[in-house]
Amino acid sequence: MTTTSFPGPGLSEEQWARLKALAISLSPEQSNWIGGYFTGYADAARGLVGAMVAEPPVSVPVPMEAAAQRSLTVLYASETGTAMGLAEEARQHAAGKGLTVKLHDLADYKPAALKDEQDVLLIASTHGEGEPPQPALDFFETLGGRKAPRLQGVRFAVLALGDSTYEFYCQTGRTLDSRLAELGGERLKPRIDCDVDQIGEGRRWFAALIEGLADTPAQAPATVSLAPVGAPVQTHGENNPFHAEILENIAITGRGSSKQTRHVELSLEGSGLTYMPGDALGIVPRNSARRVEEVLAAAGLAASARATLDDGEHELGALLETGFEIAAATPRFLDHWASLSDAAALRELAQPDRASGRNEWLRSHHVVDILRLFPVKGLDATRFIAGLRRLQPRFYSIASSQEAQGGDVHLTVSTVRYELHGTQREGVVSGALAGLAEGETLPVFMRANPHFRLPADDVPMVMIGAGTGIAPYRGFVQERALRGAAGRSWLIFGDRNFRSDFLYQAEWQAHQKAGALSLIDAVFSRDGAQKSYVQDRLRERAAELYAWLEEGAHLYVCGDAAGMAPDVHQALIEAVAAASGRDDEAAKDYVRALQRDGRYQRDVY
Repeated sequence: MTTTSFPGPGLSEEQWARLKALAISLSPEQSNWIGGYFTGYADAARGLVGAMVAEPPVSVPVPMEAAAQRSLTVLYASETGTAMGLAEEARQHAAGKGLTVKLHDLADYKPAALKDEQDVLLIASTHGEGEPPQPALDFFETLGGRKAPRLQGVRFAVLALGDSTYEFYCQTGRTLDSRLAELGGERLKPRIDCDVDQIGEGRRWFAALIEGLADTPAQAPATVSLAPVGAPVQTHGENNPFHAEILENIAITGRGSSKQTRHVELSLEGSGLTYMPGDALGIVPRNSARRVEEVLAAAGLAASARATLDDGEHELGALLETGFEIAAATPRFLDHWASLSDAAALRELAQPDRASGRNEWLRSHHVVDILRLFPVKGLDATRFIAGLRRLQPRFYSIASSQEAQGGDVHLTVSTVRYELHGTQREGVVSGALAGLAEGETLPVFMRANPHFRLPADDVPMVMIGAGTGIAPYRGFVQERALRGAAGRSWLIFGDRNFRSDFLYQAEWQAHQKAGALSLIDAVFSRDGAQKSYVQDRLRERAAELYAWLEEGAHLYVCGDAAGMAPDVHQALIEAVAAASGRDDEAAKDYVRALQRDGRYQRDVY
C-alpha cells in the first residue's frame, strides 16, 4: 500500500488539497493577511507566541476601550529610514485622531522610560543577520538584560520590518515583541511582519490600531510619504520620481580591473529635491526586455496574457517589466511554486526548519531557474504573479555635496555582472545603468540618512570604506572643503588593485594637498603576496586610531553588511584593546559608548 506524505503536522489529503486551492487563489496581500490570521489563531490555541526559540506565554490582545485617558508613544528603530518614516506617519495619524502622542527614536530612548508609558507602538527593522539597527543597539542590549524594567500596565503593539530573502526575517521585531511580553506588557494587537513590498499593509495595521484606540471608524492613513522626521519635504518620492537627466556616466576603474565601477552625474534641476552628505538616492528600477522574455518563455506565457490585480487587468509583459521582481527569488515565491508544481524538492525547502538551506539555495536559483527546473503546465498569468514580490527601489549612497556640485547629484555604482547556470546575469539597475548614455534619464527620489552625518567642522573624523563604500566620503570631504572646516580627516580605503581600482585617486590627492584631507590609507587586497583589507590597517595603526578617538573623532564605516562591516567592527574592538590596554569586554564597552554617543556611524548594505 502506498502512503502519500503531505506537508505540515498531520494534514490530511483533503486538508492539503483545500489549502493548496486557497493559496493559489490569493494575492500577495491576501496571503500575508491569512498568514497572520493563522499565526495568531495557532498562538492563542497553544498558549505561545512564535517570536523566539524559547517562546513565552501569550498575552492575549486586550480591549481598547477607555483609551481617551491614555497616551500613545510611538518608538522606532531604523537603519535606512523606512521605520522612521512609518513612525512619523503613525504619529501624524494618531494626532489627527485626537490622541495624545509622542515620537521617539530608540537610538535616543532609555529602556527604563518604558515602564512609565501607557500605550506603545514600536516599529522596528531588522538589519544584517537578524540584528537590530545599529543606532538602537544600546536600547536592545539593555532591554534584553537584567536591568530591563517591568512593564505592568503598559500596553504595546509591534510592527516588524524585514526582508524575507534573509534567514532571520523580521527577527528584531519578533524578539522585541516576545521580550515586552516577558516583561509584563500586554499586547494591544498581534505583531505584524512586513516584507519590503508590504509597507502598505503595515500602514493599514497601525491605522486600525490607532482608530481602535481613538474609537473612530477605520480608514487609511492620510500621510503616505516615507520622509524621515525632520527631513526636508521632498516634491518627488517613490511613487512620483523625478526623471533626472544623466550628465555623465563613465567607468572609473582602470584597464585590467576585474570589475567595473561607474561614476554617474545626474541633474536635479527643476526637481526641488535636496540632500545632505550621507543621504541616499533611490532609483525606481525597470526589468530589462531580455529578462522579461526569458521569464515569460520559462513560464510558458505570452506577454499579452492578462493578469488581474486589485486595480483591474493588466498585460503580463508590462507588469513584469515595471511591477514585479523577476530576478532573485524569494521564500514567498518558493512556497508559491512548491504549491503550484507540487515538487517534492521545493516542498522540502519550504519547511520551517530549512530556513538556512532555503536561503542558500535561493541565492543560486533565480525565478527563471526555478521555472525551468520545475515547470507548471496550463499556468495562467494571475496565478503566476501571485508569488512574485513587488519591484523595489534600489538605493545608492550619494557621492557628492549638493552645495559643492551646484545642485547635481553623483553616484558611484558597481556594475553587477556574473554567470549563473550557464547564462549571464546582471543587476537590475546597475546593469541597465551601464548602457545608458548622457541625455537619457533615470527616475529618482531622495532618502535621508540622519544616522550618517558629518560632525561639527572642528571635530576630527575617520572614514573607512571598501569599494563603492567610498562614495559618501567624497560628499563628506567636498562639503568640508567648501566650508573650510578645520577638523582633521583620515580616509582608510580598500579595494582589489592599486593600478585599476583606486577610485577617485586624483581627487583625494588634491584634497590632501589643499588641506581638506589629512591622511589617506589605501589598502589593496590583490597586490601583495598576502591579502590585506581595511580591517587589517586598523589593527596595524591601532595606536594612532585610538589617539584620534580619544581626541573626539567620529568614525564612519561604509560597505558590505555581511562581511566588511562585522570585520571592521571586530578590528576596531581589537585596536582599542591593543592601544589602551583594556581587556576585550572593556574594549567592547568603549566601542558601545562610541555608538551610543553617535560617534560611530555605519552606512552598510
